[in-house]
Amino acid sequence: MSDQPEVAVVRWPDQAPSAGDGLDGLLAAYHLRTEAEKGEPVAGVDGLPDRYRAEITDPRSAFAADVVLVALVGDAAVGCVVVTRPDHGHSEVKRLWTEAEFRGRGVASALLGAAFAQAAENGADTVRLSVWKWRTGAIALYERLGFTVTDSWDEREQLVCMRRAL
Repeated sequence: MSDQPEVAVVRWPDQAPSAGDGLDGLLAAYHLRTEAEKGEPVAGVDGLPDRYRAEITDPRSAFAADVVLVALVGDAAVGCVVVTRPDHGHSEVKRLWTEAEFRGRGVASALLGAAFAQAAENGADTVRLSVWKWRTGAIALYERLGFTVTDSWDEREQLVCMRRAL
């Protein structure tokens, strides 16, 4: 018997629980943590840049062209990832987040596996992502799943760009 929770990955909002699906909380935690790690902590969602706050307050509009996947343990949303529609043969995965108490339990791997399947289903032949260089645990996960560092497409300092063939 395993102490690992059973993780279900569902497409949001199609299959996620309709009441209190938790995506806003996951996105808020992601953005607040990222701003703090960049040395620009804010007290709450209202202090985030407009583009990030919009993802939290109206994810349906913010991700209208994308696919959002949510990891559930029981009825609780414990992780998320966004998969963009293919552009020139590649999709991008972004906003990968797992609640702290569920890290190390396969949630992020399950989300990324579902993201790869979604990208392939949408016609992509590669997936790319960008990650802050201080997120060494995330970089190690991406490398275990076949991502390699590639030339940057983003001018922000300390950002590592990676790609993986599907």
